[in-house]
Amino acid sequence: MSDHIAVIKQYIVEEFLPDMAPDDLPVEHDLLADGVIDSLGLLKLIAWIEDRFGLPVGDEAMDPENFRSVQAIDAFVTGSRPGVPQVAGG
Repeated sequence: MSDHIAVIKQYIVEEFLPDMAPDDLPVEHDLLADGVIDSLGLLKLIAWIEDRFGLPVGDEAMDPENFRSVQAIDAFVTGSRPGVPQVAGG
């Protein structure tokens, strides 16, 4: 896991789970299936990722699987950084 985990957890808790502590959010928790993040929340999350990490999220990256959990978001951010090889078919 990268050092982005704490930042991602903090954002998710502040925006979507205000009654939870960041340390209590498992990195593999399915945020979409559990209803923590809905379609509008997903757009808000993507905008935050673009702003916070300076990563443009193009149409090809809009797959909800990239944002399903803290772990998935971390993998997306880490894999989208310049100089990191992209895996075809993701």
